[in-house]
Amino acid sequence: MTARTFATDATMSDTDSTTREQLLRIATIALMAHAAFSAFSAFAFSTFLIPPYPAWLQTPSNQAVMRVGYTYGGQTTVVLGAVAGFTFLASCIGMARTWMVFAVAFFLSLGAELAGTATGLPFGVYGYTDQLGYKVAGLVPFNIPTSWFYMLVASLAICGRFLPAKDDGLSKWWWALVGGLVLTAWDVSMDPAMVKTTHWLWNVPDLSHASAFSRFLGTPFFFGMPLTNWLGWLLTGILVARAMLALVPPSVWARLVSPSKLPLALYAVNGLLPLAICFAQDMVLAGVLGTIAMVLPLVAALRAAPASAMGMDTSAMPRTVAPSR
Repeated sequence: MTARTFATDATMSDTDSTTREQLLRIATIALMAHAAFSAFSAFAFSTFLIPPYPAWLQTPSNQAVMRVGYTYGGQTTVVLGAVAGFTFLASCIGMARTWMVFAVAFFLSLGAELAGTATGLPFGVYGYTDQLGYKVAGLVPFNIPTSWFYMLVASLAICGRFLPAKDDGLSKWWWALVGGLVLTAWDVSMDPAMVKTTHWLWNVPDLSHASAFSRFLGTPFFFGMPLTNWLGWLLTGILVARAMLALVPPSVWARLVSPSKLPLALYAVNGLLPLAICFAQDMVLAGVLGTIAMVLPLVAALRAAPASAMGMDTSAMPRTVAPSR
């Protein structure tokens, strides 16, 4: 056992095998519920929630149900995804380190979103509506940084199936870059879908007198979205992923997190709603490009053998950890 392996296993001493099984069971149940909510939302937004609404939806009782759905449906779906991602990660690396990863991912992404909604940097000028729940500082719904956390967990787990699992600084930045790209692939369909359903809105300023470069970056060229959004997503994703990798290095992701297919399922499930909206609401190009963008990393991850394909010597790496006393 290497010193790094011993240190990694020591950090998991707060989570014995029984507790890990319980956490994994919770993660599986939460993922199934998350998938059910996502699938129903995908069906709803691609059928009866496309204006004009059908007559049966106009009754007072159904209007009340729809208001409840709009108020709590998105929040519940994201929370279930976060529970799945959190408990799964805790079953792999221990509860204490998972809390640290969550805190770093949540507050760094929240900072980026607060800066974006307040100043337009780094994403562009946009604002959230009330459909996503309570807003931190009246600007960013609490479940936005929550979704950054669990989708980056899924993205880094995907990276661990096909990237070399080295823990030097350059490798961590390479992982962060690829993880940021995998995360940003999700936004190819999600941003057009969420704007179409008024979860957030772009407020692009008049750029007629701006420089050609500013117009290139800021013009809403993709279903109302400027290029700055994807650049901001990539930058934020890289920085947050790099901070997560400082706490949990690539070798640990590849050895303990990536062998499971649960993160792949979590990543794929989160494509259901935006892709359904894009295909159903006249944004076929966004749907096609979004499908390709998300399928590519999933196929790469499924084709690769985790850990052993990384050139890692797994023979000396224990798969279980003795319970702490």
